[in-house]
Amino acid sequence: MPTAKSKASIAEDAQEDAQPNYEQAIAELEKLISDMESGKMSLEANLASYKRGSELIKLCQRLLDQVEQQVKIFEAQ
Repeated sequence: MPTAKSKASIAEDAQEDAQPNYEQAIAELEKLISDMESGKMSLEANLASYKRGSELIKLCQRLLDQVEQQVKIFEAQ
């Protein structure tokens, strides 16, 4: 009989599902940069875009680190 997932586990799964993959994150980041460079955004919108961009950069770095670890494992075999 399967065990019920904890609320924390369900929340973590939902958060992972909501995160973009690497290509989606890069595309969103490029759009944010373009929008910010246009000069048409309010200060508040720029700040929100900067915050989102920072999150996307961290996500991309984490994804790249994971792939790097996988490559090291494959090379060691």
